[in-house]
Amino acid sequence: MNAAPDLETAEGRAAYRIELRAVARWPRLVGFGIVLISAIAVLSLRSDPEAGAALYGAYAALAFGWVLLIWSFVQRNIYHRRRTRQIWNDHARG
Repeated sequence: MNAAPDLETAEGRAAYRIELRAVARWPRLVGFGIVLISAIAVLSLRSDPEAGAALYGAYAALAFGWVLLIWSFVQRNIYHRRRTRQIWNDHARG
């Protein structure tokens, strides 16, 4: 973690938003992509009675994408709680 930004200024808040967006960015993007692609696959395969295994695979990919997406949100939330705790402790020390 870098030096704590000053959240009382607009520049500090903007810097913190940029910092927070970078946490678990790739897992979020990959999870979103998997969810999007597998949802399209599920919708296109649902009407085909011959696509049993492919449909199960698309549902499995959809579930995996959501797990990855939720995991990345949890990681970002954990980072945010730790970081704000550090910022407020630094602020309280003066």
